Amino acid sequence: MIEKKRSFYSEGCLLQGTLYLPDDASAERPKPAIIPNSGYQGFNEFYPKMFAKKLTEAGYVCLGFDYRGFADSEGEKGKVLIEQQVEDIHNAVTFLQLQEEVDHKKIGLLGWGMGAANVLLATERNENVSAVAALNGFYNGERWLKSIHSYQEWMQILEDVKADRIQRVVEGGSRLADTFLHYPLDPATSSYVEKELASVYGFGHQTRVQFTESIINLNVEKVVNHISPTPIFIGHGVDNLLHPYEEGLSVYEAAASPKTFYTIEGKHNDFMYSDHPEFVELSKQLCAFYEEAFSQNQNAPRKVSVR
Repeated sequence: MIEKKRSFYSEGCLLQGTLYLPDDASAERPKPAIIPNSGYQGFNEFYPKMFAKKLTEAGYVCLGFDYRGFADSEGEKGKVLIEQQVEDIHNAVTFLQLQEEVDHKKIGLLGWGMGAANVLLATERNENVSAVAALNGFYNGERWLKSIHSYQEWMQILEDVKADRIQRVVEGGSRLADTFLHYPLDPATSSYVEKELASVYGFGHQTRVQFTESIINLNVEKVVNHISPTPIFIGHGVDNLLHPYEEGLSVYEAAASPKTFYTIEGKHNDFMYSDHPEFVELSKQLCAFYEEAFSQNQNAPRKVSVR
């Protein structure tokens, strides 16, 4: 795999990324491309790069990048808004279309964790995406938060969000809080994060409370059916305690065909090691999905949202 550092602008912020290329990539023989996207507190250096290693072996060009405000990408540290990350992905597609090694008619998205919702939303508004895969995500923010918090905790979250909105109006900015204040990790995920992710450059910055309001407003299921006829792959860990399995099933039911549901035999990220059998099998399934999606005749028109 060849790695080339790249940067591009997203709504005025210069984002840092890497173009991952198969060894035989060239302008003379452009290849289909995938943009693997990380989840909350994720970085290009970890999951996107991990997926890129498998995808480039199968002949795909990949673009990994850090969302605005993360690592060395420009943007306000601690300000995490789903709608802005969707914009970043939308702009990443445009940037990838400018690369001479890429077949511009065969661009796919892949999203992990919170990035799963991001890529579905980005696909719904971008007619240049030919296939999308969403893994271990949550797709209705209010439903998900209620599922992992007690009623008393949920009432407190609403009070925190209300107070933060007042602060933004009166004082001009959202309050910084603990990274996982309203996004608590289950024990298995917490252990993995501490072991594998905590040492990654840029990890663990405090996050503004406005992020929670962005989650509450998230509802992918309202628009996911608009993606058809672009193929959708939904993958979810059957024992996922951070983002329950039902989240994957629910968005799959809301989506229109063509669509694929794949059950991952694991939790949230206990299998996320490049040589883990479950990750290897997941990668094979993804490569097969993209190969079939890119080979299909997709002349059917698709309406996209312009926002």
